Amino acid sequence: MQIPLDFKSLNPEQMLEASQNFCADISRRRTVRDFSDKPVEREIIDNAVRAAASAPSGANKQPWHFVIISNTKIKHDIRLAAEAEEREFYGGRAPQAWLDDLRQFETDENKPFLETAPYLIAVFLQRNTIDKDGNKHKNYYMPESVGIATGILLTALHLSGLATLTHTPSPMKFLNQILGRPSNEKPFVLIVTGHPVEGVTVPDIQRKAFDEVASYYD
Repeated sequence: MQIPLDFKSLNPEQMLEASQNFCADISRRRTVRDFSDKPVEREIIDNAVRAAASAPSGANKQPWHFVIISNTKIKHDIRLAAEAEEREFYGGRAPQAWLDDLRQFETDENKPFLETAPYLIAVFLQRNTIDKDGNKHKNYYMPESVGIATGILLTALHLSGLATLTHTPSPMKFLNQILGRPSNEKPFVLIVTGHPVEGVTVPDIQRKAFDEVASYYD
């Protein structure tokens, strides 16, 4: 079955303006590690997740699940588990070269933002889909699909006026345990979101030039 495409056409001038505006806006997005506890309306988070769930996926299997966490105790439990993994990471698991690369960000095993920010969004990759009868169905291109959905989620949160941080302690199996997620789901990323604290600063880093990240073959 086919349906008409819902597509908004723009003239060349509108296309250029839209591309410039979006590039300028999304380029302002920066990882924030100091969050305010200022509340965020739940519908804003819901809309961002709906946008993420509209992402393309292999065979339209939609191999993702988003767990939205605002519960104080659960956030506390996640912080304790994440910091336990991070202590091992900074205490010897990570090679020195990795630690040297991280030094400019002044990060360590302490992750207070996991409790301070109003929302955490745990993104899970579904290795397979299990139907209501318990039958397994194969999913395709799961990392690619979930990666695209995560990018849309971060963009939607940013365009809604929220700051974000992607947190990936390794391993993250504790998220399955704390959140009661099934074994066919693998934690992909933990997104922290909310308002930044007043006067927050971020590292003075530079992006690679266009010709370093892109090539044309005309």
